[in-house]
Amino acid sequence: MDRNETIPEITAKIFAARAERGLTFAGLAEVVGCSPVFLAAVCYRQASATPEQARKLLHALGLPETLLPQLTAYPIKGGLMPTVPADPFLYRFHEILQVYGLPLKAVVQEAFGDGIMSAIDFTVDVEKEADPKGDRVKIVMSGKFLPYRRW
Repeated sequence: MDRNETIPEITAKIFAARAERGLTFAGLAEVVGCSPVFLAAVCYRQASATPEQARKLLHALGLPETLLPQLTAYPIKGGLMPTVPADPFLYRFHEILQVYGLPLKAVVQEAFGDGIMSAIDFTVDVEKEADPKGDRVKIVMSGKFLPYRRW
């Protein structure tokens, strides 16, 4: 399946302009003033930009401001991959949750109590960690703990 069949039209426009200009998410995030992961989520329409962020992004990409409402609208989140992903990188995250999801839940709840980690009050950072056996990907997630309420 063509990647463009599964992503919003504005995402395809952004990716084309990004490739044409040789821009990275890290470089664009500096211009926009946010995290590269958050900016990628905006581009995939999984998060919304402020009007100022959207203008900066569109200007950097040479795209018209008529696209601003699409980037600032509240998105429908989570619908990009309704099935187990086939892409090896994405599948590994699915596999990580299959193998470590319940253990992580147990350890977090042991430390914090019965609750969840927020994906709303949340940040994620990607770092490259040098290692003599091969560089490592370090992904740091930080979410507010939300205890389940008893009533």
